Amino acid sequence: MPPGDSRERACCDACGAIHYVNPRPVVGTIPVWGEQVLLCRRAIEPRYGAWTLPAGFMELGETAGQGACRETEEEAKAHIELGPLFSMIDVPGVEQIHIFYRARLLDRNFGPGAESLDVQLFQESEIPWDEIAFRTVATTLRLFFEDRRRGSCGTYTRELAPRPLPGKE
Repeated sequence: MPPGDSRERACCDACGAIHYVNPRPVVGTIPVWGEQVLLCRRAIEPRYGAWTLPAGFMELGETAGQGACRETEEEAKAHIELGPLFSMIDVPGVEQIHIFYRARLLDRNFGPGAESLDVQLFQESEIPWDEIAFRTVATTLRLFFEDRRRGSCGTYTRELAPRPLPGKE
């Protein structure tokens, strides 16, 4: 434990440098065209073939909003107008924070990027809920559609507890 710290840290025995291990931000968007939301079918693991919102790890030197726009362009080749922060979901079990922004598609000129098998617009009733890749995405979509039904626009924070192992409750 370094002096003045309250946690054990990985420290270099030779020079004393502290190697911090911090959560990794995942940033993405909820791209909307009218009443439809754009989803991507994953071409990579984890969850190959499942549907997700366009999102990925934030890069050094970019803001969360810039990262969300970049990921939307990379995964869906979509041009968007970035809107306000919508959800921030802590996922401590995998040391991540998932941040989603509302976004408006500027046109219907989109398609699968290198990490996507397919990209489609979905009405709420068409969302393949059983094929959504991540709980953070399902949570964000449910909150989004609840807001739409209420005619409101909130900002949400949540924490996802790790799932129990099968047979363990």
